[in-house]
Amino acid sequence: MKDWPWYGYLALVAIIFGLFFFLYIKPKNEEINSIKTERMDIEREIITLRAKKEEMDNIEEEIKSMTLILRDLETIIPQKREIYDILRKIQQLANDSRLNIDKFTPKGEISKEFYIEWPIAIEITGNYHNLATFFDRLSNFSRLFNIEDFSIRATRDQSQSITISAKSTAKTYIFHEATPEEEKGNQ
Repeated sequence: MKDWPWYGYLALVAIIFGLFFFLYIKPKNEEINSIKTERMDIEREIITLRAKKEEMDNIEEEIKSMTLILRDLETIIPQKREIYDILRKIQQLANDSRLNIDKFTPKGEISKEFYIEWPIAIEITGNYHNLATFFDRLSNFSRLFNIEDFSIRATRDQSQSITISAKSTAKTYIFHEATPEEEKGNQ
């Protein structure tokens, strides 16, 4: 080897460098390229997951908002088990307004698609101002009531506290959730 010309040494260095390149650097370069590709795939997946998380956060906010709306609606349109308490409260409103309830007759329920109407025939005696107070209090009641078929007439035997008689139908509404059997029947 000592007798080699300078280009022999150069060829030996080139061969050693070539072997080093093909056996060490090229596989490492391919591994680096593979890691870069994997990193870009992971970055794309992270971007997709962030978008999905943002969408999920929006959905959760919407669920919270709809839950609050549902709670508000449940105060307006009660479940069946609460309706008798509400009827007692209406009777209490009439008593607080110094009215006499002569007739308080719940009628049959009328089933609709998402709710049930429950008409209640009411006959009240008292004076005009107390009747106005009763309807004002009823309008501020947390539950939904519609007054229909309303009529007022003067009583025959009037006193200071009883001058009129009023007849009406108060309709209240009950939330009606379709059962799986009803949903199958409608399809």
